[in-house]
Amino acid sequence: MPDTGAPWNIPYVAGTDLVSDWPTDSQTLAEAIADGLDDASVAGIGPNVVQAVKTDTFSTSSTSYTDVTGLTVTITPTSATSKILLIADLTVSANNSSVGVQFAGGNSANYTGDAAGSRGTGAEWSRTDGNFYVARTNLPNNLVYLDSPATTSATTYSVQIRVTSATGYVNQSLVDTDDTSHGRTASSLIAIEVAA
Repeated sequence: MPDTGAPWNIPYVAGTDLVSDWPTDSQTLAEAIADGLDDASVAGIGPNVVQAVKTDTFSTSSTSYTDVTGLTVTITPTSATSKILLIADLTVSANNSSVGVQFAGGNSANYTGDAAGSRGTGAEWSRTDGNFYVARTNLPNNLVYLDSPATTSATTYSVQIRVTSATGYVNQSLVDTDDTSHGRTASSLIAIEVAA
């Protein structure tokens, strides 16, 4: 067996053990690494990751939550006790309106603000108007939520938006003039299985 008593705990092999111990120790180490990688895979820190990337624009005038086209993923948990880590990144804008953003799918509807009178709810909420600067701004929205779908069936998640009036946009500002002072953005949705 390699001795770990060397400086900085770096394993070394005594000359007398070089032939007798080292092949066995190497095999043991290799198997431990393989087991660790298998465990990481089961936990979803590896192959069970899905992503959607949206590089074009989206608009809606719906006052009810509606899916953002292109920001949908489907993941199949390997265990009913697994969690699904959802990460979304997008920018929104609107014409004198508020924009709500939320996840849909699994049990992610739980990730929203409590109802309070006539106030809107969502995972995030933005208010934009016709102000010269605000109308030219793509407002960032970053959502992170650990969902518990409690299933091994394929589960589809999406990002949804709604407006209170007028039109809401994703990946562009309200004023979308074709010049170098206005920009287009990209959005993404990632789902990662995590062992409970």
